[in-house]
Amino acid sequence: MTTVLIVEDDADVVGLVRQHLLGEGFKVASAANGTDALATFAEQEPDVVLLDIVLGDEDGRELLRDIRLMSDVPVIFLTGRGLESERIAGLKLGADDYIVKPFSLGELTARLESVLRRTGLSPAQHQIDVPTMRFGELLINEHTHEVTLREALVDLTAKEFSLLAFLASSPRQVFSREQILQHVWGSSGEWQAEATVTEHVRRVRNKIEDDPDRPRWIVTIRGLGYRFEPVERS
Repeated sequence: MTTVLIVEDDADVVGLVRQHLLGEGFKVASAANGTDALATFAEQEPDVVLLDIVLGDEDGRELLRDIRLMSDVPVIFLTGRGLESERIAGLKLGADDYIVKPFSLGELTARLESVLRRTGLSPAQHQIDVPTMRFGELLINEHTHEVTLREALVDLTAKEFSLLAFLASSPRQVFSREQILQHVWGSSGEWQAEATVTEHVRRVRNKIEDDPDRPRWIVTIRGLGYRFEPVERS
């Protein structure tokens, strides 16, 4: 979930923006001054910051400099100052966008999503990058057709990925070679040799197992077929 940090000393504005962004599917954190903002930033590690330029007696531009010492996270200025020279100055300081008050909530969402898209952090992209199956250190992402093991990308062919994803999608269920041929290859033993499955299981094991001869993930059930083990066997 994309986290937005609102740094704004007007409680009414914070409440309105928070309610709107929560309804749009964002996670929201807030702070009313620079000290709290930096503490919240370090704790929450937000994906984007909405930063009011005037925070009581504080200058939000100074806070932006502090944030830039820690991170390149996208920052959008919120301000009642709409002069072109001030917008340009804010952007030169490192802000990614500039929203002038009063603003519509629709405009706010559009600008947020635009900034997140430019930085590769859009909510949709986050969703795509989230693994669809997690088994300890083994992560399978059906959106991107990627498998990672101990944070390292595993190089699988399309069929190898399909085989692993099929077995992992039904943990501990035993599938015969005939069933695997039907689901992964869209074929049957009449048209394709079941040895195809055996060979592909061997290839996948060689890529994800610490000891392919004593597999931890893809287990052979003698006389029946294969199953995926979601947890370490004792």
